[in-house]
Amino acid sequence: MRFWDSSAVLPLAVTEATTDAIRAHATQDPVMCVWWATELECVSALARLEREGALTETAATEALGRIDMLAESWNEVQPVVAVRRTARRLLRVHALRAADALQLAAALIASESQPATLPLITLDQRLAAAARREGFTVPAIDRAA
Repeated sequence: MRFWDSSAVLPLAVTEATTDAIRAHATQDPVMCVWWATELECVSALARLEREGALTETAATEALGRIDMLAESWNEVQPVVAVRRTARRLLRVHALRAADALQLAAALIASESQPATLPLITLDQRLAAAARREGFTVPAIDRAA
């Protein structure tokens, strides 16, 4: 099992430069663990891409269907008090935005405070740096097209 940040889930729904590398990680270990708001963050990103004209309505609908399929089988860390408390600490220690602190806090909870046991998949470099400092293994993602 791996913890997946929203930034890494999105290339499974739409074709991006990192899609092949991300799919390789998903194939290697298909058991996904995500934060409770991951689905919503992905829908937000897809809606933005559609509004900006980067996705047609049809492509956006298909991508939403892929997110729905992923969400049916992933493990989700719920918004419990421990996640919020951990996110508060992370905001004081790392240069993270609130949503990224919640992602990292959820990963810490999922790992039962043993981050070395749960690889974290992300395309967000700031989140990756904070995750490494917390003890997570964060695989490098090839950004080649």
